[in-house]
Amino acid sequence: MNLKNLKKTDSKVYEATKNELKRQEEGLEMIASENYVSKSVLEALGTVFTNKYSEGYPGRRYYGGQEYTDVVESLAIERAKKLFGAQHVNVQPHSGAPANMIAYSAVLKPGDKILGMDLSHGGHLTHGHPVTLSAQIYKFIGYKTGKDGKIDYDELEKMAIKEKPKMILAGFSAYTRNLNYKRFRQIANKVDAILMIDIAHIAGLIAGGAITNPVPFFDIVTTTTHKTLRGPRGGMILCKEEYAKAIDKATFPGFQGGPHMNNIAAKAVAFGEALKPSFKKYAVQVISNAKVLEKELSGYGLKMMFGGTDNHMVLVDVFGSKGVTGKEAEVALDKIGITVNKNMIPDDPRSPMDPSGIRIGTPAITTRGMKEEETRKIANWINAAIENHDDEKVLKMIHREVKALCKKFPLYR
Repeated sequence: MNLKNLKKTDSKVYEATKNELKRQEEGLEMIASENYVSKSVLEALGTVFTNKYSEGYPGRRYYGGQEYTDVVESLAIERAKKLFGAQHVNVQPHSGAPANMIAYSAVLKPGDKILGMDLSHGGHLTHGHPVTLSAQIYKFIGYKTGKDGKIDYDELEKMAIKEKPKMILAGFSAYTRNLNYKRFRQIANKVDAILMIDIAHIAGLIAGGAITNPVPFFDIVTTTTHKTLRGPRGGMILCKEEYAKAIDKATFPGFQGGPHMNNIAAKAVAFGEALKPSFKKYAVQVISNAKVLEKELSGYGLKMMFGGTDNHMVLVDVFGSKGVTGKEAEVALDKIGITVNKNMIPDDPRSPMDPSGIRIGTPAITTRGMKEEETRKIANWINAAIENHDDEKVLKMIHREVKALCKKFPLYR
């Protein structure tokens, strides 16, 4: 990675960047929402497109000098349409949370009801948590998973009939099971609700054909462009043609000003990569690695939430299984060079800052080329670190083994 100019002009930022690269190279990123982008995506992020204001849309800009911004934005749109079979795509949202706010504002009025997934049962902050701005504008009702760890669609239907929401929202940040898109559609039709899904976590698995595509079933689909999609940090909205004008207007000028054209150029590059056959193999391997992680960790006595996984991550009850809190587990794993995040489990009796669980994902290790054999080793290290979370000598020994594995799978060759 060429940082010669940065080294000359800002030694402090240069050192931080160099050290962060070293941390990523020598450790295992296993936060489910993180991944590594390609060199091409990194290069696109650093192009002169960052210099350009491009308020408006291709062919309909407010400033001059847009010949080439129109090229990259149109490429990103067309490639996303091809990846997901979408009728309309807006690639301008700066990230996932803004994409959700834009989608809400496009089709709802303040005070309208949204039926969304409860945060502690796998939903996302922007799906109705009281601390968010969206929850101050709209009335959210949370649905939960049942005792078997899965969504009870009959109960969901009863809630929809009782509450009569303007929108039903599917999607998650820590739920590990596939969703029944057809059932969501039937329930939405029954109560005449707009149907939206947030696929931020599984967009890459959908693009790679490893998970069924929800786009044909939903009116509006929001996503980030990083995570499993392996693009730059950003957002995107896909929708049926009837919502296209409302979504575009809500994005600009409704919610944002000028789009980040360097980011959109990088999105176009990432979508082009996702259209290649190698990406399909990647998506399948991500899930295969997650299933191995589930099996191995279960074998060590760690309880899987929701009964297991169908996607790229597992949610583990470490406190109920081993008497170690989520925060203690996160810190111990950090010490051995494995990065995860503490996470609430359904109806967690503990606090969000020190919950009962940890969330572990396989997208980034799969990007490095790791497969089932490596995942089994990683599962062993995770369990050993949790069981020896207060033994610095053991943690240092495991850390050496983690670094040795990482050296065999270089991040940027």
